[in-house]
Parts: sequence; structure tokens; C-alpha cells
Amino acid sequence: MRRVDGKVALVTGGGSGIGLAASRRLAAEGAYVFLVGRRGRELETAAEELAPNARAVPCDVSKLADLDHLYATVKEAKGRIDILFANAGVAENGALGAITEEEFDRMFAVNVKGTLFTVQQALPLLSDRASIILTGSVVGSRGFADRSVYSATKAALRSFARTWTSDLKARRIRVNVVSPGSTDTPGLRRLTGMDGAQLDETFGQRIPLGRVGHPEDVANAVLFLASDESSFMTGTEIFVDGGQGQV
Repeated sequence: MRRVDGKVALVTGGGSGIGLAASRRLAAEGAYVFLVGRRGRELETAAEELAPNARAVPCDVSKLADLDHLYATVKEAKGRIDILFANAGVAENGALGAITEEEFDRMFAVNVKGTLFTVQQALPLLSDRASIILTGSVVGSRGFADRSVYSATKAALRSFARTWTSDLKARRIRVNVVSPGSTDTPGLRRLTGMDGAQLDETFGQRIPLGRVGHPEDVANAVLFLASDESSFMTGTEIFVDGGQGQV
């Protein structure tokens, strides 16, 4: 039997990278997936690939009006959400002493504000015993240089998971964090200017397993947290980092 058969999933940042890989895994295991993101063409292409088990809904999670439209669409189409993967995020490097207000505002608007209101506005649609999964990062618990703002946003998500676990315990809604290490995504390629081979060469030497992660590695953990296989897990963090942040 497929692990999330008949479930309704919503994935933010679903058009590429980890979000797209997770959407593929969820759809392959029986879920209907709402793909959410700012890049309409990417979303439509992904939804066509996963058809008839997916629908694209353009949305900027940092804008509450967009979230209102998103959840009105979900309510009309399916009436509930069983799996919420709050994955949308942005990353920028910034050395202490050179961080700008604009950089700070961009990252906190999407990563923290966007995640908060993505979850809060979904509450009326979330089924009891639903699974909420947040995308954290190894940087949320490690002190890598030039990442102070981005790291702070991811540490905030780890805190959200703890408090929301308590907030939602009466409904038995589980809240967990999946925290990737360096992963070969379009976002990391844009940030570094490297291709996959260069990422492996540069970052792989710092990772015990000798390579960067792939979106599918993280998607496997997301599927686990979305399914009943993790039914006794909440308020916790799973690192998918090849040991990067562990040793």
C-alpha cells in the first residue's frame, strides 16, 4: 500500500529543488499535491509532470493576501490538508559588518513570516492528526561564517516546531523539521555560481559521506515525516546532511 494514499498535501517552494522532489515522492505514494511558489511557469511544468495528482497555485508566502487566495483555492478544490510541507525559503550570504536592512527583511519575510502565516492560515483546513513539516537547515545549529541572518531564520523555524507541537497537541497535529546540509539545488547553484560537480568538489570534502546532498535525499525524509511511519514523532528535527553538522 502506498504510504500517503488519499492524502492531500501542500508544498510551498514546490516548483524546483527540494520542494519539487518532495512533491514527486508524495504524489508517487498516493497524495494529491498543491504545488505552491512564486515562479508560475515552473509550477505549471511541475504540475503537468505530476498530473492528474497535482495543481499549481502561484503564491508569495510573504504576502498574506496571496495566502488567503491559496487557501480559498484549496478549500474549494479539496476541503482539507493532511500534509503541509512549509518549504519556501530564500538564502543570501552576508558577512557581519556588511549586512543590509534589505537583505535582513527579505530573508525574514519569506523564511520566518512566510512560514508562520503559511501554517497559521492553514489551521482551519488542517485535518486532525495532520503532519506539518518545516524546512530547516544545518546552519540553524552550526555557526558557519557569513550566514548569520539566514542561520537565524532557520533557528527560528526549529523553535516554531517546538512551540507549535504544544499549541496543536489537542488536535494531535505533528510538527517536525527536516534540516538539509549542503544540497545540490538551483538555489545553491545560484548562490555559489557552481554546478553539481563543483559543489561536490568544494563542499564534499567537508561532509563525512563525501558529497553534497540531492533533493531526493531530503524528499525521502519528508515522505517519512508525512506518513504514519513517523506517527510517534513530533517537535523533532531530522538532519539530512551527510554528517556535515554532526561530527
